[in-house]
Amino acid sequence: MGNTLDASYLTTSAWRPDLFKGKVVFVTGGAGSICRVQTEALVLLGANAAILGRNVEKTVTAAKEIESLRPGAKVVGIGGVDVRDVQSIVKAVETTVKELGRIDFVIAGAAGNFLSDFSNLSSNAFKSVISIDLLGSYNTVKATFPELKKTKGALLFVSATLHYTGLPMQIHVGAAKAGVDALSNALAVELGPLGIRSNCIAPGMIAGTEGFDRLSNPDRELKDFIPLQRLGKKQDIADSTVYLFSPAASYVTGTIEVVDGAAWHIGNYLGDLYPNLCINLNGEGEPKL
Repeated sequence: MGNTLDASYLTTSAWRPDLFKGKVVFVTGGAGSICRVQTEALVLLGANAAILGRNVEKTVTAAKEIESLRPGAKVVGIGGVDVRDVQSIVKAVETTVKELGRIDFVIAGAAGNFLSDFSNLSSNAFKSVISIDLLGSYNTVKATFPELKKTKGALLFVSATLHYTGLPMQIHVGAAKAGVDALSNALAVELGPLGIRSNCIAPGMIAGTEGFDRLSNPDRELKDFIPLQRLGKKQDIADSTVYLFSPAASYVTGTIEVVDGAAWHIGNYLGDLYPNLCINLNGEGEPKL
């Protein structure tokens, strides 16, 4: 996939070089579009990183490419990780601490998504997304918690805005991300006395990401549905991530940082496709169990 950011980020962004010098970030889904650019920004600003993924080759390759962004950076690629299995993440934590010495920041970003109407969304398909997005996020915190207690670190969950209004074809993901938001809020309160912060970031329609390419309709001008009249950029997510981990956000916890150009306030992404699309998809045949 190649890096999104390069060394010019240090001179064109609002952030000072070495902002995260000596820090280590642990990232599930780190080879994917959103979590990768988050990692790139943190590494460019001085952090070392461990990125986790299912695909070994993709994860190791991404780690090497991110590592090349900054002389002296160290980025560990840990493939073969299943976030649904907490012991799989525990092993990755052990590798990270052995290689990098500590964990200061955690990004829980492993996710699964696809379009499906309710009638054709089987129980197993629903469970699969809940297991990856919600259980996977919980497992990530559970496995990294001992290290975060030592560093008084920070958590960042990659959420979404799909559940704010109720979006057809995304019932499974909306339910999972609503759970992620609740998880983060509760952790902010329960772990706050230990010095650990917990926040969510909720990307909107971000161009050039796997999710956008998979879910968008090429026949529709999606930017017209966004008040700022443009699609999001991956750097928009990177900059918000940097803020939430930076000292500038040291009193910010239990929040959801929405990065969508105010699109969710409009609500109806389906436009004139609603309600006929829902009637046609759900009105015929027997529901898939």
